[in-house]
Amino acid sequence: MDVQRPPVVVYPLSEGARRVTVRGEMVGRARDLADVREFLRRAGLEDPDLEDPALIDWRGGDGGVWAP
Repeated sequence: MDVQRPPVVVYPLSEGARRVTVRGEMVGRARDLADVREFLRRAGLEDPDLEDPALIDWRGGDGGVWAP
């Protein structure tokens, strides 16, 4: 069975930021949603829907989790 995984993963908060990967490659450490949007823009994903589970796998909380 081939399970399609979202191309973007935002990992749990660690040391004040959340690691972001696109297609398995780390693109940066986001401190807020603006950082996530910028990393995705640089990866060629213009105007992404940050609530789309087919696009982003939010681990350790959704896009509202930025503080311990």
